[in-house]
Amino acid sequence: MTATWLEAAINGPWSRSRQQLMPISAAECIADGIACAREGAAIIHVHAYDADTGRQNDDPETYARIIEGIRAVADVIVYPTLPLTVTSAAFDPKAATDRFAAVEFLCRRGLLEWAVVDPGSLNLTTFADVEAGRMGPIYLNPEAHIRAGLELAEQYGFAPSYAIYEPGFTRLGAALARRYPKLPEPIYRFMFTTHFTFGYPPEPFALAAHLALLEREAPNAKWMAAGLGVDIIPLIPDVIAAGGHVRVGLEDAPLGTDITNAEWVSRAARAIAASGGQLASAAEVRLALARPIK
Repeated sequence: MTATWLEAAINGPWSRSRQQLMPISAAECIADGIACAREGAAIIHVHAYDADTGRQNDDPETYARIIEGIRAVADVIVYPTLPLTVTSAAFDPKAATDRFAAVEFLCRRGLLEWAVVDPGSLNLTTFADVEAGRMGPIYLNPEAHIRAGLELAEQYGFAPSYAIYEPGFTRLGAALARRYPKLPEPIYRFMFTTHFTFGYPPEPFALAAHLALLEREAPNAKWMAAGLGVDIIPLIPDVIAAGGHVRVGLEDAPLGTDITNAEWVSRAARAIAASGGQLASAAEVRLALARPIK
């Protein structure tokens, strides 16, 4: 059985008003990243914040400080998010370049192994929004942005991390990946949810549907189970049985959870072991991805 990758997404875009235990400052992110690594995470995903305002700022120097701080203690893969785009400014001719500015900065510093490239757009409406008569935002990823990310991945050799919110993300992501012959193999991260109205709930039928499409569009691709506003741990036995990987943490967890990042990772690690899986090291993850798609 292939060793299982365990990723910790330690904060996300929520702010402490919605996820009270998430780390904000660089020092907090470093401490949480190290704690997650000690519990078995080989991959850490992080959003950079301004510690004074508590608002996400995606500052490249902050990302560099977090990545270097975690990796000074633990050999793990650490990667940033992209600035969230929810307005028509996403279609500005310079928007794609601006959005990936921190990614390119980190690549030039030799710090980036993975990066987010989300192959599609969607409505981020919650069931509570619908009940209250509110309209949720639209998460915009114009094709120009997707291509810009893949071009950087090909140029610098980092692995694109595809968040698969809807099945069409798999189809577009796979089709675009085939256009870049030197691109490292994308990772397809299936985004389950119970809080939002996108995609699928974390149930076996949904995982089977994702996998059937992935096998058609990108045979033998690496994939993970994750989500937003969801507890993915009950699905872990099915994920391990199907040869997949896992992401947990305060970005993905139900909003308002009182479980820390380290405990989410510990619970996932125990579920993986109970399902017959063995945790992969960062070195094993890197080795598994050290080949271009064909």
